Amino acid sequence: MSSHTSDKSLPTDDHGSSGTAAPVVAPGSAGFQAKYIARDLQAGIICGAMAIPLSTGIAMMSEYPIKVALATVVFACFIGWVNAFFRPGNYIGVPGVAAGLAPALALGVHSFGIENMAFAIFLTSAMQAVVWKYNWQRYILLAVPAYLVEGLLAGVGLKIALKFMTFTYEIPADQETADAFWNGARVQMVLISLAGFAMFVYLFSRFKNSKPAIPYFLLIGASIIVAQFITVPMLHVDDVELKLALPIPHVEDAMTWVYLIGFCAMLATIDVIEQVMSNAAIEKIDPLGRKCNTNNSLLAIWIANMGSSFFGGMTNLDGLAKSTTNKLAGAYTKFSNLVVGSVILFFVINSHYLEYLPKFSLAAIMIFSGWKMIMGLWHVAHYGQYALILATVTGLLVFKIGIFEGMIVALAVHGLVNYLVFNQAGKIPSKVIIKKYFEKFSGGGVD
Repeated sequence: MSSHTSDKSLPTDDHGSSGTAAPVVAPGSAGFQAKYIARDLQAGIICGAMAIPLSTGIAMMSEYPIKVALATVVFACFIGWVNAFFRPGNYIGVPGVAAGLAPALALGVHSFGIENMAFAIFLTSAMQAVVWKYNWQRYILLAVPAYLVEGLLAGVGLKIALKFMTFTYEIPADQETADAFWNGARVQMVLISLAGFAMFVYLFSRFKNSKPAIPYFLLIGASIIVAQFITVPMLHVDDVELKLALPIPHVEDAMTWVYLIGFCAMLATIDVIEQVMSNAAIEKIDPLGRKCNTNNSLLAIWIANMGSSFFGGMTNLDGLAKSTTNKLAGAYTKFSNLVVGSVILFFVINSHYLEYLPKFSLAAIMIFSGWKMIMGLWHVAHYGQYALILATVTGLLVFKIGIFEGMIVALAVHGLVNYLVFNQAGKIPSKVIIKKYFEKFSGGGVD
């Protein structure tokens, strides 16, 4: 993946004279954005509508208020748009709350209390600012390989899928019976959920490469219609007050401070690595073939994270699902980010409209998202047997003992394997050691 910005593939003006091309318009400039404003407006509306149920589900998994999550997306979209004028990282990526960090944020809420999470996000962003300043993302990727992160995300995906599985058989309280769990209402709810999930999967498989927002629109539309005729559990949104406040910690115990700092380092690391991985994918789907600058993307991330900490917000990154939808909907520039943020802002202000969303449709979206994260293990296969084994073990550890503890154990195992391999290598030149290491554990090398 390139770490610099290239304009080679950008369209040029045809009005140059004597065979001399007119100056290429900078891809982050107002003029360039104005040229594609109609495309970006359409893409932003479609992507924004798709991002709402996804962000809502991630908020619930993170045990954050839904309004806070949506406000985080709005702020991150605005920062992403502004950043594109000065230091563009990618050109069609759309930021949002990260599904991969949802269980970690929930762990933070349980461990430190929601009152300390604003400071945790602030500290996380400060660490990311240091990584950005010195371009340390290159070294983080050496210490935490991509396949280990895929394993972590698989464990998180399993947590997400099981968390929202309960929505597929939940029924209103007045339909509960004391004598039997499986009554007629619950069986009916399961059948409705299965039908909704099957419809979503079918539509996704058919339109994922052309119109990926269609499955979301049709599932939600159909579920709202069903809710008019059948009583089903609906989403509830707490009308929390969004207000600015300094992210001041309320921690007195020294060991809690140590754990909090380690927790924030984990958040920062995973957020950075996910952004690097997302940028690699976004670069491949860019409609104009533009190169991504990951360090510039990290600039937008840490600014958005630090800003969101002042209203109790969450972590963010350019999500691949939203970015792909943005691209396929026709986006060419980051102006679409501003449109996405504006669409979501409407529901931040009018959050009561979200209560028309049945829970079973949200469950279908989140279970499918969790399944896609689990299937990410297939991407690890080309790294070799060692990578696949370590990724699978990491996923199981994350699911069983938690994202923080699982990550630490997996890194310790990976470090021990590295130590043993290099220790056995003795005084063999480093290039030979590295070559033999990858041949032994990665089936002939890695990309």
